[in-house]
Amino acid sequence: MKEKNQVMTANRLGDGAVVYLAEDDDWVLSLDAAEIAESEEEAIRLEERAGLAMKQQKVVGPYLFAVSVTGEYVAPISQREIIRAAGPTVGTDLPETTPLR
Repeated sequence: MKEKNQVMTANRLGDGAVVYLAEDDDWVLSLDAAEIAESEEEAIRLEERAGLAMKQQKVVGPYLFAVSVTGEYVAPISQREIIRAAGPTVGTDLPETTPLR
């Protein structure tokens, strides 16, 4: 069974950041600012807009994922999206460039 509420995510082409499609066709870092598709028709429109952004080389790998909505709080349902929304899980204390030996 498909979840009713879905959000479009992708990676920003310039820096690889996890981003979410917002109502103004901007790609935002905050899941709370993402546009939420509440029907299959709205999800199809998100897919079309994400496809255009991919053709414009703004993002790569866009896809929809299920979210739960409580008031204004949006939360991913799957473990994968919980991790992606939280940010990097390793290497956050490493220098920007680590020399190879």
